Amino acid sequence: MFQASTSLRVRYAETDQMGYVYYGHYAMYFEVARVEALRSAGYSYRQMEEEGIIMPVLESNIKYLKPGKYDELLTIKTQINEMPGIRIKFSYEVFNETNDLITTGTTTLTFLKKETHKPSRPPAYLIALLQPYFN
Repeated sequence: MFQASTSLRVRYAETDQMGYVYYGHYAMYFEVARVEALRSAGYSYRQMEEEGIIMPVLESNIKYLKPGKYDELLTIKTQINEMPGIRIKFSYEVFNETNDLITTGTTTLTFLKKETHKPSRPPAYLIALLQPYFN
């Protein structure tokens, strides 16, 4: 299993009238977390896209347990629990500053060829970077 952590501070513009993180922003937080998680393993979304592979989201699930609040530093723990094939699934846990679990979620993405939008296997260098976490 691959794991990584990313922290981000809740900005005022991301909150609603109650000072809570607006629920739709968690999808953006998950995107930041997965890009940074892969970057920590040595994988670059930019390089992948330059080499002709894109990764659209197929499915997203979010469960809100407690509100995130303005100016809190949130920690997002990201996991990949199985080696990717044509699809890759990420799991997320979001913690507030007092280490309370406030949100959980998953996203499933697929690998597509940029030119044709046809399914593709994951880039070989991604598999090579992740393989040690699954041995």
